[in-house]
Amino acid sequence: MTVTDFRPREPNEVARVTATAAELLEVLWGRASTAPASASQLRVLLILEHHEGINLRTLADALASTPPSTSRLCDRLQAAGFVEREVSPADRREVRLYLSSRGRAFLDDLRARRERALQAVLDRMPAAQRTALLHGLEAFCAVAAAQIHDDAEESGSRSA
Repeated sequence: MTVTDFRPREPNEVARVTATAAELLEVLWGRASTAPASASQLRVLLILEHHEGINLRTLADALASTPPSTSRLCDRLQAAGFVEREVSPADRREVRLYLSSRGRAFLDDLRARRERALQAVLDRMPAAQRTALLHGLEAFCAVAAAQIHDDAEESGSRSA
């Protein structure tokens, strides 16, 4: 059975097809190289984009990593000009991390290349299927974002 033969009806079937779609996206997006950033570094850039001024410990927690490993990742990103570090005015021992303008430009370019790869696939789909996909993805994104938010609040209340 191929993905195109598969008509998901149950949540586990939908999850299986969604996982397959994510894998296909990885292949498509693999053609749009993330060089000079590794996959781990890209994840850091994406986190910094959404959490400007995050400190190293919080970033390490978000990555499920250790502060020394996260610091080394940030060292390499800073050397590439993608990340800026600033000492916190409130606590000189705390370093805040920011995405640089070069880091933002890198993410913008990467997204544009990924969108072109996606557009090439979407252009081959019938309009009604593209519309159905759009509605399904909008619903998925809304629920996933809410879950991520809820999980972050829950983990924040445990550490408080």
